[in-house]
Amino acid sequence: METNKDFLQQILEKAAAVYKHIVLPEGGDERTIEAAKKIADLKMARLTIIGDETKISSALKKLGAKTNDIAIINPLTSSKLKDFAEQFYQLRKNKGITPEAALAAMKDDVYFGTMLVKNGEVDGLVSGAVHSTPDTIRPALQIIKAAAGIKTVSSMFFMTNSERTIIFADSGLNQDPDAEQLADIVLSTARTAKQFGIFPKIALLSYSTKGSAKGAGPDKMIKATELAKAKLDKDFDGEYLIDGELQFDSAFVPKVAAKKCPDSPLKGEANTFIFPDLGVGNICYKLAERLAGLNAYGPILQGIAKPVNDLSRGCNSDDIVGAAAITAIQAVG
Repeated sequence: METNKDFLQQILEKAAAVYKHIVLPEGGDERTIEAAKKIADLKMARLTIIGDETKISSALKKLGAKTNDIAIINPLTSSKLKDFAEQFYQLRKNKGITPEAALAAMKDDVYFGTMLVKNGEVDGLVSGAVHSTPDTIRPALQIIKAAAGIKTVSSMFFMTNSERTIIFADSGLNQDPDAEQLADIVLSTARTAKQFGIFPKIALLSYSTKGSAKGAGPDKMIKATELAKAKLDKDFDGEYLIDGELQFDSAFVPKVAAKKCPDSPLKGEANTFIFPDLGVGNICYKLAERLAGLNAYGPILQGIAKPVNDLSRGCNSDDIVGAAAITAIQAVG
């Protein structure tokens, strides 16, 4: 998936091929309903929409949506509510939650949808058109929890044009990760790359290339590289390349790499870029999007045991469709 065909078209086709079951917990928002119609038209996924059945059914009918593979659940009237509340209480009782608070939480659409994911009744969740990022991520961390070998949940962006797809991480979540957290981000990002058919060639970025400058920043990326290698060796059986610390041009431009770091296994052909902190990562993805004209798909959450993805509250229905497709592909594992 690194070149040629439009990236979005690729993920839509791949999602349709795997045909997973996605829950959309924001059924009261018209963008969710519009996205549901588009997903049904594309035959891309089965859907469960959370909210008022009468209102959602009416809205879908008004749009002429095909509803054969769309289920609607209202947590307030669902037969699952008490069972889900009990499950949540058992998960969180050591944190001090009461049965009453667990029941109240399960009446929330995102919490209810997340419990559907945990129980395997759906394959993944997409939220955030209405809810904030914390309100989307918190239920996932409390109910689904982090993936095996991961302590730090992170985010990444696919940055694409007609020629290539590259990956930026973490550009949306962790403010100032330490070396151990960066190693988790590397592992999660490599797993995501593999899920989408990209061989991970990972560069840990800094203002220094192989000791050209000194400081705590380069030292952190050097340590993170070593820790990440150990994690990747357990997970990838050599099917990856990694190097750090590197400046961006040393990681991305073969001629520069030949001069600055001739022994680098990346040889200036990195496709996965790990940033030292959120400030750098967020600025770089926006620069690449606005100045270089790359398309940005994300932030895509990674490191959760089952796929949950967050939207911008400024999203449109097409953004929801794209996020649902990405979530479906992540659900393949």
